[in-house]
Amino acid sequence: MKIKLLFTVLLFSGISFFTSFGQSPRFKISLAEWSFHRALGKGEMTNLDFPKIAKTKYNLDAVEYVSTFFKGKAEDTAYLAKLKDECKTYGVKSLLIMVDGEGNLADTSQAVRQKAVENHYKWVKAAQFLGCHSIRVNAAGRGTMGQVQLAAIDGLSKLSDYAAKYNINVIVENHGGNSSIGKWLAEIMKTVNRPNCGTLPDLGNFYEYDRYQGVTDMMPFAKGVSGKTHDFDKDGNETVIDYAKMLKIISDSGFKGYIDVEYEGNKLSEDEGVKASIALVQKVIAPYNK
Repeated sequence: MKIKLLFTVLLFSGISFFTSFGQSPRFKISLAEWSFHRALGKGEMTNLDFPKIAKTKYNLDAVEYVSTFFKGKAEDTAYLAKLKDECKTYGVKSLLIMVDGEGNLADTSQAVRQKAVENHYKWVKAAQFLGCHSIRVNAAGRGTMGQVQLAAIDGLSKLSDYAAKYNINVIVENHGGNSSIGKWLAEIMKTVNRPNCGTLPDLGNFYEYDRYQGVTDMMPFAKGVSGKTHDFDKDGNETVIDYAKMLKIISDSGFKGYIDVEYEGNKLSEDEGVKASIALVQKVIAPYNK
């Protein structure tokens, strides 16, 4: 009788019964460390400060690291343990590590490409230690589109096979060059055809390719979404990216999970830019979380 009465009260008070009992929202917000690249570069904060700042300043419970901000620490278990403890202290999840500067996974030289693959091994292990689901990599290389595509297929296949042993995903961001051509990258994903190899669509990193088509191309393989922002109008909307349109594309793909806030502008301070970005993403995901 008490359970029936509780259900009736919830139903007629307009409260969702399932949400009240802990159903997770479809979309959540995480914070990209790159949002603070200026502060990190100046030594105003460190990688170890990042989880605390995400939670105490922005009330976010998930973060995405950038490897260059703890370069040389991928195999330092004492350092990684301290970072993991910081996350535990503040109730923050480590989602992924954006890996840069470890060589081109799509280099057309087999020897150079293999070395790049092996350079990423330590970050796979670090990601597993921290509890991440993925490392983000780049499909970069020199040559014709076809040559680089074949090289990317080989490099990503090898790295994904290695990462699978650690239950880590290898995800590719559209990060300029060929990788910002959505169709080109989607063809690579189809050919690699590994369950732990996917994409990280960055809503801002499209240049000569239509950004909405690019995200549409990449979303079937997405294991995360990077919500890039640069500037905002008086209503708090991004001046170049139609976020409502992007969220419709993301939703239609069936994706659910974290939308990563990554402020990269220079008109606002990093703090102001992150706050504006969070407000924008909160606004556009709200209809999907009802």
